[in-house]
Amino acid sequence: MIPWVHLDTSAIPGETASLRLMRRGDEFAIVVDSIELMNSRRSGSERALASLACGRLRETRAPRVLIGGLGMGFTLRAALSELAPDAQVVVAELIPAVAAWARGPLAHIFAGSLDDPRVVLHETDVHDLIAASPGRYDAILLDVDNGPEGLVQRSNDRLYDVAGLGTAHRALRPGGLLGVWSESPDRKFKSRLQRGGFAVEEHKVRSAGSGGRHVVWIGEKMGGAAAAPGRRDPNGR
Repeated sequence: MIPWVHLDTSAIPGETASLRLMRRGDEFAIVVDSIELMNSRRSGSERALASLACGRLRETRAPRVLIGGLGMGFTLRAALSELAPDAQVVVAELIPAVAAWARGPLAHIFAGSLDDPRVVLHETDVHDLIAASPGRYDAILLDVDNGPEGLVQRSNDRLYDVAGLGTAHRALRPGGLLGVWSESPDRKFKSRLQRGGFAVEEHKVRSAGSGGRHVVWIGEKMGGAAAAPGRRDPNGR
């Protein structure tokens, strides 16, 4: 058995736990405490998060997509493969070390995706970007924890509570999509999405490289008709 090698450690803002980058042969993992957050050999559900949402935006002119959590770049790469050349993909990553790993030991996994001209990377809290962007995005994709609760950072709970879902709802254009990744089902969260003004689909997606299934929720913003394909709203958003 090839042993795991500890490559780097990063503090998590506001938390006592730390984030660690590990390698075993050609396999990489990002771990907090004893919990594996992501693994380079298991990426199917992270890619599905982007494909299920961004696949619906192929006919949208100049779509804007916000991704919360850079991770190992699987969601970002899948989004770029679905979106047209005129798209903009904003990535919010709170921990600077994760962005540094993406350009360092994980560069081969990212495969140049951060250099795509459609991508803008912000080292900031995704909640702050959502709150500052009413009516801006066609899709918001959240993969910042192992589910709809603050594991990595307790303050992430505010993304998934009633107020946080309301903030996401306001940040989306009419008919916009909120995608949330989770390691396991959560009926209470699905109900909160529905009460928060979203028509919800729940997808159980196999994670490549393992027998487990993860959950991806896709919530479509209700309360306004979706823009016709190829149309933008009068304010150019």
